[in-house]
Amino acid sequence: MPFPTLAFVDLETTGATATADRITEIGIVEVDEQGVREWSCLVNPGTPISGFIERLTGISNAMVADAPPFEDVAEEVKARLEGRLFIAHNARFDYGFLKNEFKRAGHDFRATVLCTVKLSRKLFPQHAKHNLDSLIARHDLTVSSRHRALGDAKLIHQFWNRVQTEIAPELLAETVRVLTARPSLPAGLDPAAIDDLPEGAGVYLFYGENNLPLYVGKSKELKKRVLAHFAADHAVAREMNLAQQVRRIDCIETGGEIGALLKEAMLIKQLQPIHNRTLRRNEDLCFWQLVESRPGEWRPELMLASDLELRRQEHLYGPFKTAKEAKRTLTELAKEHRLCHSLLGLEKVKPGKPCFAHQLQQCKGACVGKEPVSFHSARLMAALGRWQLAAWPFAGPAWLREGNEVHLIDHWRHLGTAHDAADLHALLDTEPPAFDRDSYRILVKALDRMTPLAARRA
Repeated sequence: MPFPTLAFVDLETTGATATADRITEIGIVEVDEQGVREWSCLVNPGTPISGFIERLTGISNAMVADAPPFEDVAEEVKARLEGRLFIAHNARFDYGFLKNEFKRAGHDFRATVLCTVKLSRKLFPQHAKHNLDSLIARHDLTVSSRHRALGDAKLIHQFWNRVQTEIAPELLAETVRVLTARPSLPAGLDPAAIDDLPEGAGVYLFYGENNLPLYVGKSKELKKRVLAHFAADHAVAREMNLAQQVRRIDCIETGGEIGALLKEAMLIKQLQPIHNRTLRRNEDLCFWQLVESRPGEWRPELMLASDLELRRQEHLYGPFKTAKEAKRTLTELAKEHRLCHSLLGLEKVKPGKPCFAHQLQQCKGACVGKEPVSFHSARLMAALGRWQLAAWPFAGPAWLREGNEVHLIDHWRHLGTAHDAADLHALLDTEPPAFDRDSYRILVKALDRMTPLAARRA
């Protein structure tokens, strides 16, 4: 027997989120030299089963009322799975639920996992669908109790038996080897660190010797992205250098991609990892703010982002990394649009005297009355247009939901992330952070997903 110890597994659950929902039924088909054994058990999830789940699985709250909680069957489940190839359809789901339940029960569970969805795709690429119902129809599998744990585990076992008759043994063995191969990992990293990586969205942090922050990254699929770093380490010098230094990986899960982007920007500024080249600190961040000195006459004043009041962001242009960059940009615009260096504050000239640019015929003469200052102001606004800070469209804060998180934003400043009403009220009472260029760029793109806070309270 080329695959001597196998466990075909299926679960029924209260929902689809492994960290929040619970198992209601476990079905296992064990296969080894001694033969085939079937086992199933109802589990009390400790939380109500919804009507939708009851209609789908046939498992009701009454059925699990006297069933044991998972911690009472954890030892037996672990004994039935340990040392076996863990085979499931959409294995990420079942393995993720079991790992979380084992963790809550105080057990460390790891297994080599084979997903029959991926196996079917590899072996039968000519077919578009690989869900369990498609496999039932395509391979003429016998259905006993669909959407019950043991019934579906038996279907997966049947599919495996069909595959062994339809596919050459060498091809099947190689496909299984590829699908279950452990990733190439840095020598200094504990392999167990990979097993515990979350699958969903969030931020990952690489640390080196003495907990030195090496790199902060984000992804919608954390585990997949982290492994991609190490898969490329042989081909990309930068990735190889990073991989050789990694000793520890931390992950912070978020409700979605926006939360991951915001968290990444914050952590890079906070930790200053040596391999991150962007999203650095911006203490010197500044803007040009147009101020009306007289009716129709607008002049630029340099404003540090840290000095801006939360609700006074009119006529702002930028942000610029430093005052030097801001002045260089304004000087280039002055030359390109023949603006007056004197009125822009780039050159000190006595009233009524021409600026040096005018003497070179690079200024239209607003400094000496040849051009109305209102015209000059209009041309200045047009020239700065591409740098204009987007207007905050709400009267006050706004919120944006991602999964079980709510991001609170006010005038492009991310006030924080809330998980309940108490968190939200606490954020409203805290001092708002300084304007951050990276958060602004992230949030501008997400504007259409924001809702005024007043609408949430109504």
